[in-house]
Amino acid sequence: MGDILFLILRRLRAPLITLIVVYAIAVGGLAVIPGIEIGGQRQPMTIFHAFYVMSYTATTIGFGEVPHPFSDAQRLWVTFAIYLSVIGWAYALGSVIALINDAPFRAMLARSAFRWRARGNVDPFYVVCGYGQSGRRVARSLDRLGNWLVVVDPDAERIARIAIEDYATPPLTLVADARLADVLEDCGVRSPHCIGLIALAAEDSVNQAIAIGARVLNPAIPIVACARSGVAQANLESFGGVTVINPFDTFAFNVGVALRAPEVLQVEDWLTGSPGSPCPACVRPPRGRWVLVGFGRFGRAIAKVLDAEGIEWRAYDPTVTEDRETRLLHGDYTEDVLHDAGIETADVLVAGADIDAVNLGATTRARRVKPDIFVIIRQNQMQDRALVDAARADMRFVQSEIIVHECLQALKVPMLQRFIGVLRTQGSQVAVTTLERVRAEVGQGSPRAWMLECDVLQPGMFHAFFQRAGMSFRIEHLATDPTNPPERMRVAALMLERDGTPTLLPPDATALKPGDRVLFVGDDVARRLQQRYLTEPGTVSWVCTGSEPPRALVFRWLERRFRKPERSGSEP
Repeated sequence: MGDILFLILRRLRAPLITLIVVYAIAVGGLAVIPGIEIGGQRQPMTIFHAFYVMSYTATTIGFGEVPHPFSDAQRLWVTFAIYLSVIGWAYALGSVIALINDAPFRAMLARSAFRWRARGNVDPFYVVCGYGQSGRRVARSLDRLGNWLVVVDPDAERIARIAIEDYATPPLTLVADARLADVLEDCGVRSPHCIGLIALAAEDSVNQAIAIGARVLNPAIPIVACARSGVAQANLESFGGVTVINPFDTFAFNVGVALRAPEVLQVEDWLTGSPGSPCPACVRPPRGRWVLVGFGRFGRAIAKVLDAEGIEWRAYDPTVTEDRETRLLHGDYTEDVLHDAGIETADVLVAGADIDAVNLGATTRARRVKPDIFVIIRQNQMQDRALVDAARADMRFVQSEIIVHECLQALKVPMLQRFIGVLRTQGSQVAVTTLERVRAEVGQGSPRAWMLECDVLQPGMFHAFFQRAGMSFRIEHLATDPTNPPERMRVAALMLERDGTPTLLPPDATALKPGDRVLFVGDDVARRLQQRYLTEPGTVSWVCTGSEPPRALVFRWLERRFRKPERSGSEP
C-alpha cells in the first residue's frame, strides 16, 4: 500500500501543486478585494469565507454570495477564479485518468489487491506456478477435488482465460514471475494454510528456481516440480524435499511396467484417474522388434527401458549424429527411412517426434505396411487431440496427463503413491486381486482415495483404543456405515502401514493399533462419514457395540466392570 501511495503522489505531484496554486490565488485575491459598503464601512472578506466561497464555486455547487452581497470587483474576480479553477481541475482529472490507465499502476493495484486477498484467506490452498497446458489441467483437477487455488504466471493472456473458465471456486490469480522471492511470499507460500506448491513452467530452469525458492521460504510444504531434462531432474533431487516429475521418464517407466505386468499399470491408471471415470483397458505391448520415430528426450527414455528389458529396437531422426550406434538412422520422416528401420518386421511403432503431423504420418505409413502393428503415439499440442484420437493408437503419451496423475499422487494422497510403488514389486496377480476387490466393494467408476490415521489425539480414536477394554477395533468397523450399521459403505482398504511396514489388501478382520495408517478408496459419501470415527466417540461405540457409551463417571465404571470381552476372532 505504501508503494501505491508513493506512486500516486509522484505521478500527481504537478496536478496537486497546480490546484494548490490556483486555490491560493483565488482565495487570496478574493480576501483582499474590497467588498460593498454596509453602514458606511467596506466589508472585507475573511480568509475562511473566501476559501468557503471558492470551494463551492469551483466545484459548481453555487450557494450564492455569502456572507454579504459581492461588489462588482469581487464578482469579476470570482468569474476569473472559476475559469482558472476549471483549467486546474481539468488538468488534475486528466492526470488521474492517465494514471488509472497506466499499466505499471494497474499492475501495482492488482498486486496489492492480490496480496490483501491472499493474506486474508484462511482456507487450505495450493499454489500453481505456470498456467500452460499442464498447469491448466492440474488446476482444474484440483478444483474438481474441492481445493482452493492461487495461480501465478507471467503471461497476462493465460491468466485472463481463468475468468471465462468453469471453476467451482475461481482461483486467485497474479501476473508475475514466480522466480522472485517476494512474489512467492505474496502468493502465501509462508502461510500456514498453504498445503503445496506446483511448479509447471515451460522451462526447467524456471521450475528449478521456483522450487528452490519455495523450499527455502517454507521447508514444510510439499513441492512438486516438472523437469524434462536429466540435468534439471538431478539438480532438484540433489537439493532435496522436492518431488520431481519427468514426464518422459515416467511414461517410459510405465511402458516397462506394461511389458512386465500390464495389470499393475491398469490399476495405477484407474486409481489415479478422475473420480468416476471407467477402468481403462489392460494394455499389453508385444516384446518383439520396436521402431522409434524421433530420438529426442522421449525416444531416448523409451530406448533405455527397451535396453533394460532386452528388446530389439531401431530409431531414426533427422538430427542423429551418433555414427557408432548402428541402431540409429539419420534421415527425414519419409517412408523410405521407415522401411530402412525395418517396419515390415516390426511389432511396435513409437511415433515420438515433437511434431504431431510427423507422428500421424508415420503411423499412417506404418499401418499401410503392417495394419496390426502396435502403436505408441506422442501428442504435443492440445489442439491436435482430435487428430491424434483419429490415429487410434494403443498407447498415447500426453505430457499434461502424465503430470496431472503424478501431481495428484504426490500432493493429495502420498500414501497412494507408496501403495503403487509397493504394488509394482508384487506383480500381476496382486494387481488383479486389487482390481477385483475394488470393483466388488466400490463399483466400476474410478474411486476417490484417502488416508485415515488412527490418531489417539482424536476423541473417537482415543475411545476406540483406550476406553473399550477387551474389545478390538478393526478395519471392518471403519468400513461400516455409522448412520445405518451393520450396512457396509462403498469403501475398500488397499494398504495398512504399521511402524513403516506396508501390508497390501489387509483383511477386514485386521485389528488396528494406535498410529496405524490405512489407505482407503471409495466414494465421497464414505469418505465424509468415515471422519465421524475420528471425532465422535459415540459413533465408535454405536458401530462396535450397538449402544451409546455411558456419559457419567459412575456408569462408565460400571460399564467397564461388568462388560464382557468381545470375541474378536483371529487377528493377524
